[in-house]
Amino acid sequence: MRTLAERGANALKVGAMAAELNVSRGSFYWHFVDIADFRAQLLRSWRDWATDRIIRLLETEQAEPDRLKTLLSRAFVEKHGPDRSVRSLDRAIRSWAGEDAEVAAAVAAVDDRRVSYISNLLAAGGVEPQKAHDRAAFLYWAYLGQDNVMDPRHASIAATAVAEIGDLFET
Repeated sequence: MRTLAERGANALKVGAMAAELNVSRGSFYWHFVDIADFRAQLLRSWRDWATDRIIRLLETEQAEPDRLKTLLSRAFVEKHGPDRSVRSLDRAIRSWAGEDAEVAAAVAAVDDRRVSYISNLLAAGGVEPQKAHDRAAFLYWAYLGQDNVMDPRHASIAATAVAEIGDLFET
């Protein structure tokens, strides 16, 4: 995942990765059936690390009413996040998805999982299901677009502003 995040999908070559790790190509094939198996496991690991892990943390560490605000804070408040390693890996995978239909399907599934989770948080707070879905999609678009902001003054907002925005989405 680090290779992908730092150098992109073209760096995911068996020979180059094996040499960098000081292992033989045979060692690679001991762990993976073929390059397609490696790619599939890499994408599953990304989904678990960048989505499912965060959801598990929210579910175990936060009471239900605070989960959305905690998630928004992690995503948009500079002192809390966003988690730069997650963001750089997401960018690399989304770039790869533009060239590969299987990767695009994996990204679409992750997007659906993330939007559904946010939608469920909103619905649990009393927002009607369709409105919850629309608001979740909007919040997710903002999260994805945040990486495109070049001026650091506009790349994050104060925690109090995030809390106020969270209140708007929950009513």
